[in-house]
Amino acid sequence: MRKILLIIKREYFTRVKKKSFIIMTILGPILMASLMIVPIFIAKMNDESSKIIVLDENGIYINKLENNPDISFEYTDIYIEDLKTSYIKMGYDGILYIPHNSMPNRAYLFSEKQLGLGVKSHIQNAMKYNIDNYFMEQLFNINRDSIKALEQNTRIMLEQRKIDQLGQEKESSTELSTILGMLGGVIIYFFIFMFGSQVMRGVIEEKTSRIIEVVVSSIKPFQLMMGKIVGIALVGLTQFILWVFLTFAIYTGFSMSMPEYFEGKTENNELVSMDNKFYPENVMMESTVQAENGEVQAIIDSIKSINFTTIILIFLFYFIGGYLFYATSFAAIGSAVDNEADTQQFVLPVTVPLIFALIMAQFVTNNPNGQIAFWLSIIPFTSPIIMMVRIPFGVPVNEIILSMSLLVVGFIFATWLAAKIYRTGILMYGKKPSYREIIKWLRYKN
Repeated sequence: MRKILLIIKREYFTRVKKKSFIIMTILGPILMASLMIVPIFIAKMNDESSKIIVLDENGIYINKLENNPDISFEYTDIYIEDLKTSYIKMGYDGILYIPHNSMPNRAYLFSEKQLGLGVKSHIQNAMKYNIDNYFMEQLFNINRDSIKALEQNTRIMLEQRKIDQLGQEKESSTELSTILGMLGGVIIYFFIFMFGSQVMRGVIEEKTSRIIEVVVSSIKPFQLMMGKIVGIALVGLTQFILWVFLTFAIYTGFSMSMPEYFEGKTENNELVSMDNKFYPENVMMESTVQAENGEVQAIIDSIKSINFTTIILIFLFYFIGGYLFYATSFAAIGSAVDNEADTQQFVLPVTVPLIFALIMAQFVTNNPNGQIAFWLSIIPFTSPIIMMVRIPFGVPVNEIILSMSLLVVGFIFATWLAAKIYRTGILMYGKKPSYREIIKWLRYKN
């Protein structure tokens, strides 16, 4: 055990003192924070509004197209040919032209510069909204304001609640659980790949430099392999924790120093009253406000209901357990080859279960309690990712214990197999191993 601790200490301090570790520890949080901060700045810088002048010769859309912070409409009766030559001087970005006697759903958008997809989509949606109201008024004599008020008051609020065996209720959110689960699964996926590859490369470097021949003269190959795996795991955990704290610190610092960039836009959503006795103005306003407040409160209650302590502890277990399970295979591969180019044929079978788990994760979120989700979260090859996807949805304690136990047993068994390959392959030089050759190494007796 003392020798393993020495190897762990050596691997840990050798790697954390490297310039690459320090640089990535600093750059990682900056890059991750930038992914959250830069889009906010770009969105603020791109706050220019497009001005469209509307020539509606049918009169259906006059003063009815809705403005928003990104696009505004003004109306005119100038002849279209004159408008085409003067709209830029008038300060407009484009012309929306609805010809006389044409179908009311047919229009032309003229502009010198190609307008963005958002502008076109908004115009199409605004026209569709108004043409629907136009036909409703013409065919069924339903007031336009009545339709708008009806749409505002028919928002469906479906609150999710979980109940335990005692009948006690607790807030829940499928959307929030999906985000948390997928985030945890993706982090574990990249962690295993990133630091598992480091184990493999480290073994190859020591093998090709012949340092390993000196090291194994005073320590058993198994002890060397375990020390290297655990040491790099601690390096990865250290870097991950630093990334989380530094990213949070950078984002918080920016949001506090420049709050004007991080405040959401507040739009004045006008409530339209109606004359229908079944929908008086005060009832409409009250129900709309209640719906909006209910959505916000439901999100807050769902966040409060999540047991983050349990999720973090389980995440750390699968974070480390998944890495240890796969790192033994990466170490065995590194010991079996002489250079990184020869690893491709052996790495693929190891990584396929991880890729499969990540693909299946999106299907598991649709049915987190199904048989497929259960078995994928139990099998050690896929459990680190799939169980993390299921945890926010709520998993029975007995299934968590079973999954963890099998992952530990799988790690022990994988370590035993990897050690048999490692002790033979680490001293093999100048020969490209095949699967048949590796199977022979597994059959060698101690």
